[in-house]
Amino acid sequence: MNKVCVTVEPGICGFSCIISAQEAKKRTVQLEISGSECEQIQRLSEILNEITLKELFTPLTRNPIFISAERAGCHSACPVPAAVVKTVEVAMGMALPREVRIKFDS
Repeated sequence: MNKVCVTVEPGICGFSCIISAQEAKKRTVQLEISGSECEQIQRLSEILNEITLKELFTPLTRNPIFISAERAGCHSACPVPAAVVKTVEVAMGMALPREVRIKFDS
């Protein structure tokens, strides 16, 4: 699979980031989270750099993506960890690359 890149615009904080994922070996994806001025996302990028297929589908309370986000101090409503999940799924060929959006109706 080719490299998958996603831009995340998380909302009011304004700290967008880029998530890049590429299958490194069978059932393992290398991750890079870059371009964010958010200290928590910078810490997350240091902690989280590889995900296996098995880890991807562990329940939320044991999922290394969400455990890493908690360790990094990410806010519980931060969309970056969920975006990491979707990016990894696409990099593994398990999902199609489609835009995801949360839109508030005023």
